This record gives sequence, structure tokens and C-alpha cells, in this order.
Amino acid sequence: PIVLNLIIINALIFVAQQLLSGFNVTEWGGLHYFKADAFKPHQLITHMFMHGSISHLLFNMFALWMFGSMLENYIGSKKFLVFYLICGLGAGILTQLSIPFSAESFGKSVSGVQAAFENGVDASRIVEAYKQQYLMVGASGAIMGVMAAFAYLFPNTEMFIMLIPIPVKAKFVIPVLVLIDLFGGIRQAAGDNIGHFAHLGGAIVGFLLILYWNKSNRKTFY
Repeated sequence: PIVLNLIIINALIFVAQQLLSGFNVTEWGGLHYFKADAFKPHQLITHMFMHGSISHLLFNMFALWMFGSMLENYIGSKKFLVFYLICGLGAGILTQLSIPFSAESFGKSVSGVQAAFENGVDASRIVEAYKQQYLMVGASGAIMGVMAAFAYLFPNTEMFIMLIPIPVKAKFVIPVLVLIDLFGGIRQAAGDNIGHFAHLGGAIVGFLLILYWNKSNRKTFY
């Protein structure tokens, strides 16, 4: 029931993002840098219920249904909701810590230099503008936490991955996704608007939390 209700809430909020006039739902609920003028504490939670496009929403909700349903059945609905929210919060916090790094990287990139040249300002102003304008939305961080917990609890569950003709176990798939996010966050390419550090934050918190909850529980599916 929690997974179902989360999907419904995310869908309704996305509709509100698209249809409400006179009130910018995305600007209000999306996560800004904590030193930016638009930052509000509630954004650490609300950002995980917002999405940037219909494809973003559909992909995240499919992943939530696929991995979250099994995890909720295993740990219980109330515990799953707490777990999900904590993972999303962890994703938001790690993102906050990473924004100065991302801003500096952008300032040194071709895009940052070009923006500085076109606007006639030095690179440091571009870095500050990046921090002020930063906005993150999406449930991906919380869902990566769910996926990390899934890989820990059900490591030998076989999954079919696009373009790979044989099933691959979860204990291999999820760590590879985490490594991709680690590389993508450190060496972020121009035009890449994926929240790699949010994914990492959610995955780390999700893994540590399920490890703590499960340390005295031997009923693990292997």
C-alpha cells in the first residue's frame, strides 16, 4: 500500500507542477542549494515527490514499483515508508555537500567558460550563479536506496537488463549502477543533468540502514 500511495502522490504532484498557474510548485518544492535565496528546509523532503518530465516520472515510478513492492512486503509498510523518506533525505544532504564541487567543475568547464565570456563576467560569478540557480527534483535518490537494500536482501534475484541476453543477479547490477553514478558525479559531462550525488546518497544511506536493521535478522533470502 505504501508503494501504491507513493506512486499516486508523485503522479498528482506532477500534474500540479504542470497545471497550477500563479504558484510555481517546482520552485517551491525542488531542492535549492542551502545558501541560495530560494532554499527552504522543507525542500529536503518535498524534492523527492517532484519530477522534471513525464519520462522521469514514469521511469522512477516503475523502478519504485519493481523494487519497492518486494522490499515493503519484506520489512513491512510502516518501516518501508520511514526507510524511503530517510533515503530521500540522505540523497538531499549529499547533494547539498556536492553542490560546491559541481559548481567549481562547471566554472572550469567549456560551458562555464563560454557562459562567462558571453555574459562578460569572471568565472567566480558563474560559480555563484550556478549555486543560486541549482534546483534538483526527483525520487531517484530514495529509489536508489530501495534498490541498494533490495540488492543486499535479495542478491541472487535474476534481472533482465536491456541489451544483455542473459539474466544478471541483483548483487551485480545495483553495484554497477552505483559505480556509474560515482564516475558520473566526479567526471560530470557537459549537459548532464542527472543527480549522480543524489543517487549515491540514497544508495549509501539505504545500504547502511538496511544493514543496521538486518544485522540481527538471519531471515535473508539468498
